[in-house]
Amino acid sequence: MTLLIIIIVLAVIFDFINGFHDAANSIATIVTTRVLTPFQAVLWAAMWNFAALFVAKYIIGEFGIANTVSKVVFENFITLPVILSGLLAAIFWNLLTWWLGLPSSSSHTLIGGFAGAAIAASGFSSIHTSVVLKIASFIVLAPLIGMLISSILTIGVLWAFKKAKTRKAENMFRKLQLVSSGLFSLGHGLNDSQKVMGIIGVAIISFTINAPESQYIPAWLRMESMHDVHDWVAYICFSAIALGTMIGGWKIVKTMGSKITKVTALEGVCAETAGALTLFLTEFLKIPVSTTHTIAGSIMGVGAVKRLSAVRWGVTINLLWAWILTIPVSALLAVLMYSLVRIII
Repeated sequence: MTLLIIIIVLAVIFDFINGFHDAANSIATIVTTRVLTPFQAVLWAAMWNFAALFVAKYIIGEFGIANTVSKVVFENFITLPVILSGLLAAIFWNLLTWWLGLPSSSSHTLIGGFAGAAIAASGFSSIHTSVVLKIASFIVLAPLIGMLISSILTIGVLWAFKKAKTRKAENMFRKLQLVSSGLFSLGHGLNDSQKVMGIIGVAIISFTINAPESQYIPAWLRMESMHDVHDWVAYICFSAIALGTMIGGWKIVKTMGSKITKVTALEGVCAETAGALTLFLTEFLKIPVSTTHTIAGSIMGVGAVKRLSAVRWGVTINLLWAWILTIPVSALLAVLMYSLVRIII
């Protein structure tokens, strides 16, 4: 029971770190265009992060992404030491990339850590390869989809408002950024909170299945499948990411909001709307993706519409390397963590 509690606490800590690590994704453009102050922006984003819980529970009616994450490793290979090692690796990599100001993917960090620890424990046969490949493919697909949608939106909006007065149009798009950033924060909450739900869920399932018959497990804790996920798991995960967003990650705000391309209010609306639509699509497909990758691709799309040179491709290439390396580096860290955990436990 003690190890399970440690894992749940660490998972919530990771969720909190995810919130402030990824806060910049939903507020970078709205802060850069000065629609909201940084403090107002993080409050706005956090509110929509938490509202995503009610969308998933009462409108969508399920936590499909949490279920997908739980299937990264085959159930019979999941143990509490494996989950603990994966979480420790993910937390370490997330904090390191946050410190360096790199907008890496918390999603792929968590999945890489989970898979790497399972491989260290039981070999590659423990990994549900088709699930991992599907998730990994969206390292490329998510930013491409975001870029395509944002480019189309930007071209359409520029055409529709080509005769509008500049000041009037600018004021309107500044107001619309409240809507677009709220939608993106909603998508962020829907996607990222469920990843941690999946990890906590498999930890509780593993504990329930492997506990001796003589051990009493209260009803509020017992779980035998992800369909039995408790409400308290959802509430603490969505609350943690919202709280983390309120703390914010200002180093990454700078990278996302100004280093890739200079963003106007109009372009901010197009980028955030494109990012939100991409996240809603992946929610429908039940695929955990990186909100970082999604919004970065969307920002590139609006920049490229102006002219290809408007995008700072050198910064973009550095981001791409960080994205590609996240899963393998997290997996290798998890292998090391598992070796240490097995010595201690």
